[in-house]
Amino acid sequence: MDIRQLRYFVNIVDYGSLGKAAEKLFVAQPSLSQQIARLESDVGVPLLVRSSQGVKPTAAGQAMYRHARLVLHQMEQLRQEVREGVGAESGTVAVGFPTTMSSVLAMPLFERVRLRYPGIRLQFFESMSGYLNELLANGRLDIGILFRETNTAGISAMPVLDEELYLLGDLGKRVSERAKTCPLPVLADVPLVAPGASNGLRVLLERVFAREQVPLNIIADIDSLPTLLSVAQSGAACTILPASAVALRAPADRPRMRRLVDPMIRRPASLCWPNSLPVSSASLAVRDTICELIRELCAAGVWTGIDLRQMETGAA
Repeated sequence: MDIRQLRYFVNIVDYGSLGKAAEKLFVAQPSLSQQIARLESDVGVPLLVRSSQGVKPTAAGQAMYRHARLVLHQMEQLRQEVREGVGAESGTVAVGFPTTMSSVLAMPLFERVRLRYPGIRLQFFESMSGYLNELLANGRLDIGILFRETNTAGISAMPVLDEELYLLGDLGKRVSERAKTCPLPVLADVPLVAPGASNGLRVLLERVFAREQVPLNIIADIDSLPTLLSVAQSGAACTILPASAVALRAPADRPRMRRLVDPMIRRPASLCWPNSLPVSSASLAVRDTICELIRELCAAGVWTGIDLRQMETGAA
């Protein structure tokens, strides 16, 4: 096998199609198929399953994909360090944001890195935390923010903050119009919309409501932040989210927001990165910049409802 075959294979898995990968790589599809056949012959097992729905990796192919991405990442890092010198802040850094945090953190990070490190090319991914965990494990992300506080196999975690959760929406006469907090028992049977059952926030809500013996009435599963906010603002139902979800919205465009109490609900967030490879100087620079921005946004009152952890900058 060679680097070209690995690059072809990774692109096919990423795009789920030989045709799309061939178009992206500017390679004729028969030539691409031939290279993959040689790769499969070399390793001695099928790597891809072809069907009318596209192409998917076999179990062996999934293992090959993870290792191939790591090898390609190392090759890119090698090129950058030889070209620019060891320690130079240059190259591509892929960063994954949870949907709720992207609105408050992504744009400041883009602007700060462009100003301070013009040699760094950022790639942003915005998704649910569970999917970001998969991207980190597969080597597609250099940095991700996940809702956890401990290391897991292949991924290092540095806790950076704890965020409080808020009720967004109209509660009618259940609480005072001027109240800035909402006791959890008040939400018994209140119509709520929330992310789907596999989402970490949904799991947390179900666990807390069950522990406190408060009936949870979720009337719709919605895996879209804009839609959750629109429903809450319409008055049709409430939702529960961190303050970062509305941080950059004008006050007139925000649903009514009250901090949950009795009990307060918090969740930890950590900066995470794959620990199977040395951390590049560019990734380290971006990681330190994220920590710096979190402190600044908190101090300026832009990002409310969070408690900062002790962040260790400059450490690989």
